Amino acid sequence: MRIRVVLVLLLALVALASQAGRFLVVDAPQHSDAIIVLAGETSIRPAHAVELLRQGMASRMFLDVEANDVIYDQPRTAIAQQYVSSLPEKERIAVCPITALSTFAETDDVNRCLQPLGVHTVLIVTSASHTRRALRIFRRRLPQYQFTAAAPQDPVHFGILWWTNREWAKATLDEWLKLTWWELVDRWR
Repeated sequence: MRIRVVLVLLLALVALASQAGRFLVVDAPQHSDAIIVLAGETSIRPAHAVELLRQGMASRMFLDVEANDVIYDQPRTAIAQQYVSSLPEKERIAVCPITALSTFAETDDVNRCLQPLGVHTVLIVTSASHTRRALRIFRRRLPQYQFTAAAPQDPVHFGILWWTNREWAKATLDEWLKLTWWELVDRWR
């Protein structure tokens, strides 16, 4: 009897673990007043956000950029501004300098950029594995806005079949640790 219980529990654990990557992803973008690209990855996220802007998902876009970071001798904000200036939509895209080192703290910088515009709905673009946690944090910390999320696909860094690729497994474990920390600690601050 004990062996059967252990086997059933083990099968249930395997079934839950197989869905760990899928659970992290929320990809349900809605038409919004603004798109905000969270700081971090600097290629796939911005490109996906620009495509959403071109599709008319929002009239404005903000690119969160770490204000205190330098790449070789160039401030990251200057590099981001060069990127924005090269786009046909440059009049509708702004760099939002952030000083935060976490998604939790990034909400304050995002609010500073969004508040003067009087927006109510915001589409977050971030890495697929980060969408669920980002939505939970932003909805809790900035309840004055309605948030949805778009999850650009980056098969180099994350996939829902996380057990088939070392990088995906690391990303899934890392994101689950951060999500757990948010739910158990940061959410209650």
